[in-house]
Amino acid sequence: MTVQIVLCESVDHVGARAADIIEARVRQGPAVLGLATGGSPSSTYQELIRRHREEQLSFGQVTGFTLDEYAGLPKEHEQSYYSTIRREFVDHVDLPLERLFTPQGDAADLVAEAERYDAAIATAGGVDIQILGIGANGHIGFNEPTSSLASRTRVKTLAGATRTDNARFFPDGDVPRLCLTQGLGTIREAKLAVLVAMGENKAAAVQAMVEGPVSANCPASVLQLHRRAVILLDPAAASRLSMLEYYREAQEFNDQLGQTPTRPWLQEPALQQG
Repeated sequence: MTVQIVLCESVDHVGARAADIIEARVRQGPAVLGLATGGSPSSTYQELIRRHREEQLSFGQVTGFTLDEYAGLPKEHEQSYYSTIRREFVDHVDLPLERLFTPQGDAADLVAEAERYDAAIATAGGVDIQILGIGANGHIGFNEPTSSLASRTRVKTLAGATRTDNARFFPDGDVPRLCLTQGLGTIREAKLAVLVAMGENKAAAVQAMVEGPVSANCPASVLQLHRRAVILLDPAAASRLSMLEYYREAQEFNDQLGQTPTRPWLQEPALQQG
């Protein structure tokens, strides 16, 4: 298991470093990307869009699976995550729409839909790179605190804090109470997890994820058990880490050796932070 902490200078730097990792894999050939929505990956998507337009980075051989979806919303709904990921990323690059998949939020049988979606990811060969953000309460995807660390894609009830955070996206404030989300066990099966976190409001969750115990109380802490996870932080998000100087030293040493996280599935860092 390898957790690599990457300390970045700014929000844009986080996006650029994450884009480096994704670009390196996409240019190798067919790839499966796990696509998160929300504010955290925005700078990553903007940088990938720029590279597509200005540097001919093609997503023509990419298959995309979103992390989650609101229950009860058809994919055409403005706030569905299918519409959101198209608006924020997919419609600006050449990723074929027939290879963009989200859970069907308006399925008649949500439990069966969750199982179908989990199986579809496996059938596609699994996720090569799973892009992740982190909530202020430590959630990844819609895996709220107390989620099973072995959970599969399933139906979940959203926490009040998460619904409050997301109310700004719903003009009437009526955020769905249920969702479909990839489980923590499903996320752990990705070949590489790339988590981006920015802002002081994420600092406590980042500290619990990286330096706290592996616990269902901080779902993101499951990344300590991931086969390969890269965690990219701006200064504010990293501000509560007690081992900050060590992470900086390890990063500087790996950079000197040319062992950057750009191709983390090919190179082991000389100093593993976890």
